[in-house]
Amino acid sequence: MKISTKGRYALRVLIDLALHNTGEYISLKDISARQNLTVKYLEQIVSPLGKAGFLQSMRGNNGGHRLAKAPSEICIGDVLRIMEGDLAPIGCIQGEEVLCPKVNECPTIEFWVGLDRVVNDYVNSYTLQDLVKQTADLAKNA
Repeated sequence: MKISTKGRYALRVLIDLALHNTGEYISLKDISARQNLTVKYLEQIVSPLGKAGFLQSMRGNNGGHRLAKAPSEICIGDVLRIMEGDLAPIGCIQGEEVLCPKVNECPTIEFWVGLDRVVNDYVNSYTLQDLVKQTADLAKNA
């Protein structure tokens, strides 16, 4: 499993919005300048985040984006699954279901199911608030 740039940048965008949260909408232009990403690419990132209920958006001169939930309520695993799809390490495992017709003969299925469980438990154990705190701690130590 490899997380794409969209998955990585989605986390950066959410952290940026949390760190600069004043209750106002934040323009993609402002996020673009801070994150060194093009507005066009950011549009591709914020669209699925908005559809999933992580962001609120408003058009117009004072428009932009803001978090729709508190950072402590945004699970990193959910964000990654929105941006990446299922995080399963192999194609025959989808969530809790094993889709392989040879599941009863497969000597490695338990390994893959275990790896899937470990990955999902790990990404589900973090919230956006955890990443915001880590970012703030790094800034203090810099």
